[in-house]
Amino acid sequence: MNLVIDIGNSRVKMAIFSQHEMVASSVKEVLSIEGIKELTNHFPGTDRAIWSKVTSVDPSVIKYLESTFPFFLELNHHTAVPIRNNYLTPETLGLDRLAAAIGARELFPDRALLVIDAGTAITFDLVESNGTFAGGNISPGLRSRFRALHEFTGNLPLMAAVDQFPLVGRTTEEAIQSGVLNGMIIEIDGMIDSLKKKYPEIQSVLTGGDALFFERRLKNHIFVKFEITLIGLNRILEYNVEKQ
Repeated sequence: MNLVIDIGNSRVKMAIFSQHEMVASSVKEVLSIEGIKELTNHFPGTDRAIWSKVTSVDPSVIKYLESTFPFFLELNHHTAVPIRNNYLTPETLGLDRLAAAIGARELFPDRALLVIDAGTAITFDLVESNGTFAGGNISPGLRSRFRALHEFTGNLPLMAAVDQFPLVGRTTEEAIQSGVLNGMIIEIDGMIDSLKKKYPEIQSVLTGGDALFFERRLKNHIFVKFEITLIGLNRILEYNVEKQ
């Protein structure tokens, strides 16, 4: 069995995979030996592990992982991956974006894919049907847009996402919410529509903390999968085991 760890800016996601199936998962604020044991003690056959991290980790945790798992892999820009990376600056490509793209291809092989991660930033990544990571876009996410309007202007209040909002605001508060929320919905639908002209059968996959907010409001059909990065990390681990 495989232990998969995704260390983000605000939380740590862990999962146990039996081949291609995720059988258990856990979310923590920080990565600790106790947290790893809490998950893996239920699966004593777990002997391989992979992690991807964007923040520093306690050195004792690294030692524990290296000494506990006979096959331990840290995802970096030199790790072998099962897709072709056509990014012109691969060393700058976020590893979470790469793993999510691989996870989407695991779910939808031989399809052109648009992988959308709606979080602090919103990223759009294109994977062609032949398995080539073709590139993507990055723009501010919901909270980033609300904060930018508040922090870079003199009088605009700090607003947040709401379930009900008008197309055209009649107060400054409504205008901010309408502008940010409708703007992002139109942006996502517009990106999907534009790519459909070149890739008519493209499959859109949505993940990230704001995925459910957008899923209900987009006119395009979209597949939501919160575990897409974990699935991709597991596929990368399996791919490197196969290459041994």
